[in-house]
Amino acid sequence: MQASADSTKMDCLWSNWKCQAIDLLYWRDIKQTGIVFGSFLLLLFSLTQFSVVSVVAYLALAALSATISFRIYKSVLQAVQKTDEGHPFKAYLELEISLSQDQIQKYTDYLQLYVNSAAKELRRLFLVQDLVDSLKFAVLMWLLTYVGALFNGLTLLIMAVVSMFTLPVVYFKHQAQIDQYLGLVRTHVNTVVGKIQAKIPGAKRQTE
Repeated sequence: MQASADSTKMDCLWSNWKCQAIDLLYWRDIKQTGIVFGSFLLLLFSLTQFSVVSVVAYLALAALSATISFRIYKSVLQAVQKTDEGHPFKAYLELEISLSQDQIQKYTDYLQLYVNSAAKELRRLFLVQDLVDSLKFAVLMWLLTYVGALFNGLTLLIMAVVSMFTLPVVYFKHQAQIDQYLGLVRTHVNTVVGKIQAKIPGAKRQTE
């Protein structure tokens, strides 16, 4: 019963996180999304100027400065007003943040599922189970060599974060036009792939 209750609780928690992520990406709370988006960009731009160790150290110092200053301020205020409100962060100190064994097992199962799926897909692509898919993968890797020559990893990460917080909103506002153009591109790509399959021996997909 306890395991079932924990599993239900985890499902609800995961659903809640998913809803919160969707709300952030669609800017349903402009203030909250702006804070998260700005924090991500500030962190990534900081990493372009400083090392990871320096950025982590500066963030830790900033957090400690804020919490220590607030703790001293509340202590002085309690001394002047002669009150006994206790530790200002008592509620957070008593908050349960440890993961149960069932929760850890569930996250491990999710990770195992993704790792196994990725390994099987890579094996399928590299061992050319389907020639067309392997050719697509080769073209993608070839294009990424040019992307890597133009941008470093942090630049790509910054572009990815900006895209995450802009593309969903753009798609939501112009969904009909975007779907129309994507349909045309998909049709053209399928036509080209069909021609390649017809000309290369053994390139046709296996039918079950």
